[in-house]
Amino acid sequence: MSLSTRPVSPDQTRVGWIGTGVMGLAMASHLLSAGYSLTVFSRTASKTQPLLDRGATSAASPRAVAAASDVVFLIVGYPSDVRAVTLDPTSGVLSGLSPGSVVVDMTTSDPSLAAEITTSAEAVGCSSVDAPVSGGDRGARNATLSIFTGGNETVINNLSPLFKCMGTVRYMGGPGLGQRAKLGNQIVIASTMVGLVEGMVYAHKSGLDVAKWLEAISTGAAGSKSLELYGKRMLDRDMAAGFYVHHFVKDLGICLSECQRMGLALPGLALAHQLYVSLLAHGEGGLGTQALILAVERLNNTCLNK
Repeated sequence: MSLSTRPVSPDQTRVGWIGTGVMGLAMASHLLSAGYSLTVFSRTASKTQPLLDRGATSAASPRAVAAASDVVFLIVGYPSDVRAVTLDPTSGVLSGLSPGSVVVDMTTSDPSLAAEITTSAEAVGCSSVDAPVSGGDRGARNATLSIFTGGNETVINNLSPLFKCMGTVRYMGGPGLGQRAKLGNQIVIASTMVGLVEGMVYAHKSGLDVAKWLEAISTGAAGSKSLELYGKRMLDRDMAAGFYVHHFVKDLGICLSECQRMGLALPGLALAHQLYVSLLAHGEGGLGTQALILAVERLNNTCLNK
């Protein structure tokens, strides 16, 4: 029986999880807490240990995860990783899934790849959902992520007990539209972050107490989730990654490729991309996205102090 009609519950649904990084580990842990059995795989095996300690089962490959699962979630790094994990003919998820099962890609990836995976899944009697998320490490830990879904609406609705363990589902349309919704989200975040760090550097150079200034603007029209999440972190010089710079550069690069294909000029997006690329040039790709402050400080030969 297809998962589009079969009830999803801890006693009936076997779940697989691939990718246990900053986001994936927390997201998968919520499924364990809800009582679902979990089979896991990560290229870095040690990263699965917290889940294994709680009763998850380790698998040797994405295919092995699929063979033991009715639904397989993945959240990995790059579109090339998504392609390898799902479509590799010998070790990929689709080579191991039973008919009627579902693969759910929660990586921010290429919309055209999402459509390709859907076609390949349907060819073997399965379903595919693109379901990238927004909310960062905090949203993953607190199960408050926004989940942008694309694909068959009936399948997605049936998976709602699983999605609700991680956040709120937003159905955006057919295959690839979940990815496109997430890319639009990243465009907004990128330009918002540029405005935030520029304002902070201006406030600093103007002689304002930047912490007081952030508090003052936070309840007005300049307030934003970026200010709430990252303003204090930047002042405290806390650059630990809730979302890596190198992954954000990947996301913005996909956005720019989509814009070029569409004949769309978004100069704010291009500027933000270049500023983040400058962080890569300084070896700062492993920092969090709030490290954008470092790029703007360097441009102005200054440094904020709390």
